[in-house]
Amino acid sequence: MPNMSPKKAPMPTQDPDVRNKNFLEVATGYTQEVAIEEAQRCLNCKTKPCVAGCPVHIAIPDFIKEVANGNFAAAYDVISESSSLPAVCGRVCPQETQCESKCVRGIKTEPVGIGRLERFVADWHNAQPNAEVHKPESNGHKVAVIGSGPAGLTCAGDLAKKGYDVTVFEALHLAGGVLVYGIPEFRLPKSIVQKEVDTLKQLGVKVETNMVIGRVISIDELMDEYGFESVFIGSGAGLPRFMNIPGENLCGVYSANEFLTRTNLMKAYKDDPTTPIMHAKKVAVVGGGNVAMDAARCAKRLGADEVYIVYRRSEEELPARKEEVEHAKEEGIIFKLLNNPIEIIGNEDEFVTGMKCIKMELGEPDASGRRRPVPVEGSEFVLDVDAVIISIGTSPNPLIKSTTKGLDTQKWGGIIADENGLTSREGVYAGGDAVTGAATVILAMGAGKTAAAAIDEYIQNKNK
Repeated sequence: MPNMSPKKAPMPTQDPDVRNKNFLEVATGYTQEVAIEEAQRCLNCKTKPCVAGCPVHIAIPDFIKEVANGNFAAAYDVISESSSLPAVCGRVCPQETQCESKCVRGIKTEPVGIGRLERFVADWHNAQPNAEVHKPESNGHKVAVIGSGPAGLTCAGDLAKKGYDVTVFEALHLAGGVLVYGIPEFRLPKSIVQKEVDTLKQLGVKVETNMVIGRVISIDELMDEYGFESVFIGSGAGLPRFMNIPGENLCGVYSANEFLTRTNLMKAYKDDPTTPIMHAKKVAVVGGGNVAMDAARCAKRLGADEVYIVYRRSEEELPARKEEVEHAKEEGIIFKLLNNPIEIIGNEDEFVTGMKCIKMELGEPDASGRRRPVPVEGSEFVLDVDAVIISIGTSPNPLIKSTTKGLDTQKWGGIIADENGLTSREGVYAGGDAVTGAATVILAMGAGKTAAAAIDEYIQNKNK
């Protein structure tokens, strides 16, 4: 019997005034009873429009039907046929603009909570003491994956399931890429990322950390000397962009990448951290995406009294997920919208003391389709802050490009790849942020999945 409730079951969360002082996960997840009730809202449409909205094409109505019947193990089996990182996706995917935006229930009421159900199923599976992973028989072929973020892990998982001997090379000391250095513990606990990585290792995937490809070993050496028949580049976009305004070299100015890496990967929020971080009292975060929200919410948890999001457009144009914006507001983050920084001010010791901004108004739409912000003459003011975090985007590190002959890239650094992920080098594929620039976890996963299928076809055809 379908549950015809017009609203999806709310996600229980920590109280905002409690959670903004700790790094524990904000959302606490559905209970079994709530998950079954929510799954019963699914109409199990014949056309399955939600599947078309999923970049990795999970058979969504099939897994939800299993949840509705209380068959959580079967639901996990359905999800894992398409996704190597279900516990991650259930937490950080922008479902509201993808699968849930296509949900028929959402036309007249609220869509089914697909992401929340995926998270529930993955968490249920990970809590089972005897969860087994079947390691497939080797097919005798070797593939190298550069980067252990969502694109790399997905590509590695899909190839391992087909019997490939896959080695993932990660530049940092811990696997997970942006999932461990970029996304805070309170949104994505690192134990969950580790569990997903461990599952891939059980499939036979090898992970080599502290391996900066392009410096330790080149792509040519991987193929010519180490016998890898194909290489997938999923090295992400870790090179931060700055605004090029006066004062960006002052003490107390961070890129969001550095600030989040120190906080998330190096655990700077602990009492005895291995890396220092400035515990500022008034912090301005420049930008309006999910990364900006993460940085602002981390700064609050690190003890800042006032944290500002400074964004040059209005709330309507904020690129961050609506849920992240709502959580930030609940936690006391102050939004200074329609404002743009023009200078960071410091004292004689070269520490930040303020940020000069100018008010903006929205004009005609620009190339992105959003209304272009225009400065309001004579509206300058100084925001009293002692730290500034710049979160206006990233681009790929040029190291792989500069050490791989014949690898074509865009002017801004992105690797040029076709719809299957094939680059200008035979046998070399790429996907995720290394190709597109900074985007979402699920789009990177979709690119890894597509490339894995293309790599399989390439190697099988080559060895006929």
